[in-house]
Order: sequence, then C-alpha cells, then structure tokens
Amino acid sequence: MGVIHLVPGFQPAGATIELEKLREGKVLVVGGGGREHAIVDALSKSLYVSKIYCAPGNAGIAAKAECVPIGDHDIPALLAFAREQHVDLTVVGPEVPLAAGLADAFTAAGLRVFGPTQAAARIESSKDFAKGLMKKYGIPTASYVTFSDYGAALEHVRKGPFPVVLKYDALAAGKGVVIAEDFAQAEQALQDLHRFGDGKVVVEEFLTGPEFSLMCFVSGTEVRPMVIAQDHKRAYEGDRGPNTGGMGAYSPVPIISDEDIRYAEKEIMEKMAAAMVQEGCPFQGVLYGGLMKTPDGVKVIEFNCRFGDPETEVVLPRLKSDIYEIFRAVADGTPIPEPEWSDEAVMGFVMASKGYPGSYSKGFEINGLEEALSDPDVKVYHMGTVRGEDGVVKTAGGRVLMVLSGGKDLLQARDKALSAVRKIQCDNLFYRNDIGWRVLS
Repeated sequence: MGVIHLVPGFQPAGATIELEKLREGKVLVVGGGGREHAIVDALSKSLYVSKIYCAPGNAGIAAKAECVPIGDHDIPALLAFAREQHVDLTVVGPEVPLAAGLADAFTAAGLRVFGPTQAAARIESSKDFAKGLMKKYGIPTASYVTFSDYGAALEHVRKGPFPVVLKYDALAAGKGVVIAEDFAQAEQALQDLHRFGDGKVVVEEFLTGPEFSLMCFVSGTEVRPMVIAQDHKRAYEGDRGPNTGGMGAYSPVPIISDEDIRYAEKEIMEKMAAAMVQEGCPFQGVLYGGLMKTPDGVKVIEFNCRFGDPETEVVLPRLKSDIYEIFRAVADGTPIPEPEWSDEAVMGFVMASKGYPGSYSKGFEINGLEEALSDPDVKVYHMGTVRGEDGVVKTAGGRVLMVLSGGKDLLQARDKALSAVRKIQCDNLFYRNDIGWRVLS
C-alpha cells in the first residue's frame, strides 16, 4: 500500500501515513478560550484532520470548528458525544477537566485522548504534591512550607522575611498565588485564599529574576520541548496591579540564553517526567514549566498539566510540524516526532473586560475584527466571546481577545499587533501597551 510524507523536508520516525487515511481524522477540542482557539487553528492546518469539534468553543473558534454546547467540565456528555461522532482524538485544553479525570474516563472507554491522567494532573492541581516531587528528585525550586491550618500559616509568615509567596494548594483559576510585600498584605492574602476552600496553603520563598515558560510534549520519559515564551501576569503597565491569567505574551525570549534553555530541559523538564514515571503516575500531554532565571540559576515557579494561556497563542503559530501527528503519538505512547519551529517572532496583546481580574460586565459589542485581520501576519484568538442572535460578537469573559502578529523580530511583531489592537472597538475593553517592554527597552 502506498505511503506519502506529510510535510516536505520533515520526515521523523512515523511521519508517513496510508494514502487513504489523509483528512479522515475527527478531533474534539475541549475548552472555549484563546488557548483552544490556537489549538483549533493549528489542527486546521493538519493533513490528517477532516473535522474539528470544540466544546463549548466561542465565537472565533466557530470559524474553524463546529462548536458543541457542552461544558468542558461535563465529562459524561463529552464522552457520549465523542462516541456518537466517532471522534478519533480528543485534545483537552483546561486543567479542571483533567484534574477531574477526563483522560481516565476516555481511556477506560477505549477512546484516544491527549492529556494526562487525574493522578498525573496533580502536578498542577496540588502545589504541595508538585513541591514534594521537586524536593524528592532534586529539581531546583524555591524553599517552602505547607500548612493545613491558616492560623499556623499566618504565624509562620509573621516572622518574615518579606516579600513572601502564598499559594493555594488546589486549583484556583490562576488566581491562587499572591506575592505579599508585608505582613498586612500576607494576612489579607491568606483570608482571600481561604475563600477558595479549606485546602492547604503553601508558603514559599520569594525568588527574583526574569520568568519564562517552557512547555513540552511529554509521553512517559520522552520529552519534546517547544520554543519558550514569556507572559505578563500583572493587569497594568509596568507589571503593576493584581495578578491575572496573563495580559500578553511573546516568543522568543532574548534574555534567556540557549544554555539556560538546555539546563531547563535536562535538569527540570526531563527530570520531572522521569520522576512521575518513578512515582507511578507517568505524564502524557503537555507539561508546562513556569520557570525563573534567578541569580542562582533557573528554578521552577510552578508546573501545569496543560498548554499555558496566553503562551500557547504565541508558541503554536511558530510550529511548522503537523500538530495532529504529535498529539496522536503522545496519546498512543509511540515515539514523538521532533517538532520543527519557525524563526519568526510572535507577540500578542490581551484585550480584557474593564474590572478584570475583579468583577466585570459582559455583553458589550465588539467591532473592527475584520479590519484587525487585514494584515496577513495578524491573528485574533478569541478568549471570551459569544455571537448573539443578531450575529454580533460580544464580550463574554474577563479576558476577551488575544491579538497577535508574527514578524522578523519582536519589535516588528509588536508594532503590527498593536496596530491591529487599535482597529478593534469596544466600550468595555482595556489592554496593556507595554507587552515585551523589558526586552524591547
């Protein structure tokens, strides 16, 4: 039977496919934000994929996938849909369904799924679990103490030093980390974190240095790194204000050296993958390392069990390889093809609802999206949108749009992306103008 190579010049092991199998794969992407929009966009370029579903999706994703009105947390409904539609591969975007065991349920049903098991997802769903593994296996990170009693945590923090980092042990939608500058802030932060539940709190040493994100495709002990990115967590310009899920990102990150990246790959990401195999919870999916280049070397700030958001939106546009081939290899436990990356720079700006990350209103009309896309280097990934019955796209979340552009360098990418941002009109959106300011200054 005849075989063909999928991508000219890109022929890793297993990179051939039976001729009649091309464009026959059905994929279900779980989630409805900017990360999932970027995943759908990458899958839409695949030679394997004939149909993409997204549950629940959003107004932007609907241009390239059939949006299905099923919540990303509704595992029984997602499983039933995948069976009914004979879905070939399910790709899970958010952490909550992974922590709830979506991958376990799909695997038990004999369905192919890209994403870690519930046990492996503890690398994100439990900060204490992750810190314990790092300590046991010698993976560099900040020193820490875990408390089950918030009063005991407060007494420990009272002794200093400051600043100090406080982390809610379980998932908290990206809002469970506070950097307290003094005791009064720490006391308030512990009260705020307690609203997430009666879980543990991790009190951590404050580290300094530039942060960067290293995501890897992982299957057991096999680790295939992606290009690195840096995001901006603070809400306001100059990296001020409250922490958010991310207000923008860019890739590459010139202030991080190739030596730093190699160290992170070998001494952090590969070590953690091997550690999880040793602990009986091998990881399959995307292992995200939130890292910092400290004066004492690269250390771990956090691990996540999935693609980062908004880093995915600037990393995947640089992927030249067929992402379906990578997803399927990870899901099947077969050798992962070596990803090929472009040399272009990509920078993106998040447009968020006024009031975010606090309370905000929804339902504001968004205009100018087509004008923003007039530059072929520009992409607009929808993070929190809905299309009303009148056909108008409206805001439906805290972070609403991610406007990004590629370019020969970060300066060109920034200028193109900002030009596109300024073509979008909405009465209730704000954004930072200074994404990438440290490297561009």
